[in-house]
Amino acid sequence: MSEQTPLDPAAGDATGLPEGGSTGLPEGGSTGLPEGDPFGLPEGDPFGPHNLPYGVFSLAGEEGDRRRVGVRLGSYVLDAGAAAAALGSPYVSLLARPTLNPLLAAGRTAWSDVRRALTAWVTVPSHRDTVRPLLHPLSEVTLHLPFEVADYVDFYASENHATNLGKMFRPDSPTPLTPNWKHLPIGYHGRSGTVVVSGTDVVRPSGQRKTPADEAPVFGPSVRLDIEAEVGFVVGAPSAHGTPVPLADFREHVFGLTLLNDWSARDIQAWEYVPLGPFLGKSFATSVSAWITPLEALDAARVAPPERTHELLPYLDDSAEASDEPGGYDLRITVTLNGQVISEPPFAGVYWTAAQQLAHMTVNGASLRTGDLYGSGTVSGTSADQYGSLIEITWNGRDPLELPDGKRTFLEDGDEVTLSAWAPGPGGTKVGLGEVTGRIVAGR
Repeated sequence: MSEQTPLDPAAGDATGLPEGGSTGLPEGGSTGLPEGDPFGLPEGDPFGPHNLPYGVFSLAGEEGDRRRVGVRLGSYVLDAGAAAAALGSPYVSLLARPTLNPLLAAGRTAWSDVRRALTAWVTVPSHRDTVRPLLHPLSEVTLHLPFEVADYVDFYASENHATNLGKMFRPDSPTPLTPNWKHLPIGYHGRSGTVVVSGTDVVRPSGQRKTPADEAPVFGPSVRLDIEAEVGFVVGAPSAHGTPVPLADFREHVFGLTLLNDWSARDIQAWEYVPLGPFLGKSFATSVSAWITPLEALDAARVAPPERTHELLPYLDDSAEASDEPGGYDLRITVTLNGQVISEPPFAGVYWTAAQQLAHMTVNGASLRTGDLYGSGTVSGTSADQYGSLIEITWNGRDPLELPDGKRTFLEDGDEVTLSAWAPGPGGTKVGLGEVTGRIVAGR
């Protein structure tokens, strides 16, 4: 467990409020919008005070590129560092920064305290006049990659996705899953330097490719460019090298989650992946949302993972924790291609949980670093309208997707893909998870 930033007793509860540190929140610390909402948010807004995802923004038209931590509230972003300074919070040192990494590194105690303070700042009416000038319309800001990515790992955790690809590429195998799939979360190490924020164009990659009919490989732009609808988990508190992170410590290290699109050049990948796995077919770009949703905002979305069909080794066995803190998350993802909904993958059905992925990633002693990012792997349901990749939706190009602007098997230049999602929140609310968008441009 990492060293955490303690609450300063002299500052009450770090909200910047007087009266002995009272937040003014309803009994029990509820983050629901109180009566007489001081900012007039529409009822049921998925980015209300029950959510408060973090990002990094700069103001359009402002000289220079002064980036600052922001928190989304409805269709606005709150300058969190400026609010902390105006309200006398001791956490100004974590929030008045150009990246989320200092907050990520501060640990779980600080994450909870800062979230509690933010909730008070945007719900207690007496703060309205102080906070309102620090709210900026989303249309007037530029959103940036919210954290400095350390390492990037991508998993292969959806049984439906793995089964579909197994049927395509190993049709004569008695089972579509590889023998190890039900025993450990399969993953690969990606390239953290090519993780980009939503809205960044994706340049079509070039590389070697070879079809079974070709005598020799050729070089050129990928002709089978695909998406992978995923959820990414962002590590905050680091761990010691040589010390595995157990399942029970997941929430001590993982700050929150973000939507992730792991773009894939299927033709480049098919030729290169034997025997060491994905390389250039994956490393050219991975897009993430501009918003990181803290795990605390998703407590109401926790669900039990799918039933296990194989006995798990002790370090992955989550059966003891399942009743108290189930490891799955009920996240509803929507995939659009050029504005048309093509799929709605359900994250609740993903076989391996984020806690199991973290435990497996560190069981050999590999350390966690602040800003580590790991992806769930493609999220797919049981039917084509729930598949999280074009290779599944079109069944390896056999069944083209019909769109108003023409048929698609894989992505063409100019195509724009958006992933969006929401999760069940407290009291019947919805927690918006933002979106991640990328547009394909011709190779250079």
